[in-house]
Amino acid sequence: MARMHTRRRGSSGSDRPVADEPPEWSDVEADDVEDRVVELAEDGYSPSEIGLKLRDEGVTGTPVPNVKLVTGKKVTEILEENDAEPDLPEDLYNLMERAVRLREHVDENPQDKHNKRALQNTESKVRRLVNYYRGDEVDQDFTYSYDVAKELL
Repeated sequence: MARMHTRRRGSSGSDRPVADEPPEWSDVEADDVEDRVVELAEDGYSPSEIGLKLRDEGVTGTPVPNVKLVTGKKVTEILEENDAEPDLPEDLYNLMERAVRLREHVDENPQDKHNKRALQNTESKVRRLVNYYRGDEVDQDFTYSYDVAKELL
């Protein structure tokens, strides 16, 4: 059980139903879904936002509950094939965004010890994730700092 910076155990959620093929009511062509994924990425949406948009709005009005069932590929795989993937992995980007927000808050409120600790924990997670992605998704010589994060975001 990997509890990183808290004693809490996480919340139990429902699992997605096991399915091998898309539901009958969602009869969208794989090519249309891939085109829509690339189009949304070019509009600046992240992979998870693309999944939500396809689920809620769909392609030409027909919802797409699961991109992988329709196309056989994940959203990120589709983006890689079409050279539309984001510069940073989404989880790293979100953590860096949080760290920048926290740093600005702590600079304005130096007495806020709780958020100072939260900033330390978040930056620790960022560094750990950078090490994980180093070489593949992130440059070999990339190191996290507030200034670098501010520049990237």
